[in-house]
Amino acid sequence: MADAARAQITRGALNAVFNDPDRLQRDFPVPICQCVQIKSLTTTTEGQPERYRLVLSDIDHYVQSMLATQANHVVHEGKLKKGCFVRLKSYQANSVKGKKILIVLDLEVIESLGEMEKIGEPVGFVEKEEQDVKPANTTIAGNGFYGNKPQAPPAAPERALPSRGGPTSSSSNANIYPIEGLSPYAHKWTIKARVSHKSEIRYWSRANSEGKLFSVNLLDESGEIKATGFNEQCDQFYELLQEGAVYFISNPCKVNLAKKQYSNLPNDYELMFERDTVIEKCEDAENVPQVRYNFTNIGLLNDIEKDSTIDVIGVLKEVQEVSQIVSKSTQKPFDKRELTLVDDSGYSVRLTIWGKTATAFDASPEAIVAFKGCKVGDFGGRSLSLLSSGSMAIDPDIPDAHKLKGWYDSQGRMESFASHSNMGSTGVAGGRNDPLKTVAQVKEENLGMSIDNPDYFSTKGTIVYIKQDTFSYPACLSDGCNKKVTDMGDGTWRCEKCDINHPKPEHRYIMSLNVNDHTGQLWLSCFDDVGRLVMGMTADQLMELKENDTTATERAFEEANCKTFTFKIRAKTDSFQDQQRVRYQVMAANPINYTVEAHKLADLIKLYNID
Repeated sequence: MADAARAQITRGALNAVFNDPDRLQRDFPVPICQCVQIKSLTTTTEGQPERYRLVLSDIDHYVQSMLATQANHVVHEGKLKKGCFVRLKSYQANSVKGKKILIVLDLEVIESLGEMEKIGEPVGFVEKEEQDVKPANTTIAGNGFYGNKPQAPPAAPERALPSRGGPTSSSSNANIYPIEGLSPYAHKWTIKARVSHKSEIRYWSRANSEGKLFSVNLLDESGEIKATGFNEQCDQFYELLQEGAVYFISNPCKVNLAKKQYSNLPNDYELMFERDTVIEKCEDAENVPQVRYNFTNIGLLNDIEKDSTIDVIGVLKEVQEVSQIVSKSTQKPFDKRELTLVDDSGYSVRLTIWGKTATAFDASPEAIVAFKGCKVGDFGGRSLSLLSSGSMAIDPDIPDAHKLKGWYDSQGRMESFASHSNMGSTGVAGGRNDPLKTVAQVKEENLGMSIDNPDYFSTKGTIVYIKQDTFSYPACLSDGCNKKVTDMGDGTWRCEKCDINHPKPEHRYIMSLNVNDHTGQLWLSCFDDVGRLVMGMTADQLMELKENDTTATERAFEEANCKTFTFKIRAKTDSFQDQQRVRYQVMAANPINYTVEAHKLADLIKLYNID
């Protein structure tokens, strides 16, 4: 086995990677090396992906390597271990302060060769003479990580090193460096990156200073980093850097620790343009991705912590008009627009966009929209807000969008969607931890019979009947009013509360449902949000059907029957025609989450298992 593994290793490949590009292309198109050491690097930034440092050997030489975070899955899946053999599919070779560094962007573990002790006695590449001051806690440097440090000869000029998976140099023949490998200790680098987002120019004024700034997000196949230009650099580079274009960017350009409160990118560092920073537009955009998303399913938002930053993609269901709010801190007005997104999880979410993004928004309902950099909020349940550093793409040409479009066209257009409004532990809206009850338990425990306080509970039931005679009422069109309006007989509808006549009302649901479970039945009252979920259309749409198509109206009610939901209910005794009765008011409803239900049933079964 050892002889077979030794034969697989492309001996001499690492020397060719760094010193002989012609031989590399000819003899080692996909090098195979042994991973002789792997180490996890601690990160001081919460929420950032773990980093892994490797030592790779081709029997003759070893080289310190950094695993790009996009390739972390080989570690997390338990495939990449000390002593295993790997096929290097994509990588960047670099020289940092005289040290040879390999940034591994993509690799394949050759599991058939197994794991074994280090083969041969590889030696490190000859390094430049180092200074007395050593970098502390760097991303890709580190002395004595593997083996003995070889004797260093007199320093020689740094030179460009070959790379895999992309062009090797810019128009000035500078070393092309991966964004993943940038750190304050990297020198004489050039990155080739796409501007994935460009901010507006922002101004500030303080007691002792004033100025302006803008920022861009730069993306290559290894990662993404934020870059900021202040004052003169704002004038110098703002018009040059265009969103979507690809550029060569060379130092001098400061690499600083990232200010996480101002960025949503998973990078420990950020760039700051300087007066002598060199930026050249690159016409060859090959191997530079358009944008990198890490989408979160809308149905899983309730499991995401408040104030987290996520990417989301969904079908645009509703678009509100632009409105304004006034900032409490600055007293300045801000434009905003609220959107409603849905996806194949069966859930919807309200997402707010701001400023020029809100005023210029022109996507039509049912478009597929992808958002990068959304903040998770809990105002009225889970909601999203696009950050100023975030971006938006309408009908993007990516697999996730095509899949979502296919689902919506085939079945999603006819589905009803639940929201995350104040979701509690039972999976329905309401911040309280309300118990799940059967209908029999509700009646046996006399829930709602208390004169002083209402009772709250949840129940899982199936709709068996909906009263059709009165299912809605005409409501005021004014924002936040919803009061019933009166037909004045002259084509207008009057709201006494707002003291205004409207040309038409907005019909809102006020429905009575008969809901059954295996223990009994309850009559439930529900309002507009639940009515939309049950019927799959607005009350205006159902009223139009009732007036124009009796058959379609009956079919709509038939389709609503036999739907099963988990209902969040408020039970309270009231008086009707001098008789007291318990009124069961639906606060919110959610479709059944069959995965959760299956786990619950499995747990119940376990309670009856007898060893």
